[in-house]
Amino acid sequence: MYMENYRFTFQENQYFGECLPCTAAVFNKWIDDPMVKWKIDTRQAVDQAIREGRLLDSYSNTNEFKKYCQKEVKKSRGAVFDKLPLQDKLIQWTNSLKESLPCFIFGVRDFDAVPKTSKDGQLIMGENGEPQLFRRRKQSNIKELSGLFMFDADHLPLDPREVFERTQVNSFPWEIRLAHKTSSGFGLRLVAEARVEIGNIADNQIELARELGLLGMTGTTGKPVSDDSCIDASRISYCPRREDLYYIDEDKLFNF
Repeated sequence: MYMENYRFTFQENQYFGECLPCTAAVFNKWIDDPMVKWKIDTRQAVDQAIREGRLLDSYSNTNEFKKYCQKEVKKSRGAVFDKLPLQDKLIQWTNSLKESLPCFIFGVRDFDAVPKTSKDGQLIMGENGEPQLFRRRKQSNIKELSGLFMFDADHLPLDPREVFERTQVNSFPWEIRLAHKTSSGFGLRLVAEARVEIGNIADNQIELARELGLLGMTGTTGKPVSDDSCIDASRISYCPRREDLYYIDEDKLFNF
């Protein structure tokens, strides 16, 4: 069967989705998806209302939020959730919306397909009597790396676009393939070609942060804006809205 060119993988859901090839068509489908837009719009609107101290009734009275609360109170820690202030419940809800977005694994081109198992560890068999195979997002299942790495800076004390613009000077030493604002509205995500002469993904992250002037910078939450700890290749990146894209090199993003 013909397959369009692809360079990295995606999951429709990070918790149970299979890691599948992400072609340009798949990527564009998701960044234009109305549900993706609604989840990000809702998260940002609720966060802004909380920051500004506005009434939250327009969000707490929605069917989507009520269904979320009903589901949470049925869990083992449901009584704890039920006692939370409305603001905290809304924050948990919008965080769950973010975590249910489709996600991309830019650092990995392919994962090995391994036998699928049930919660109790039993093999799940297919109609032909053989084990079902599943491409699970695990570091040990990585089959082929993409050569790309992801850089994430959040809670920036300045406009994320301003940081992105620093990558557009002629002498910038990394080849950027994708740049977009994150779902919080205050973060920047860059996907770049890893430089093997620098080292591994963590090394590239640190040096890129240094080049951007972000290394050691404190964000609006009081924490560093860039993560200088070791980041593995299977790290996920939540799907953005089309309107949040600053830049995309579609040819090099999906082709070696």
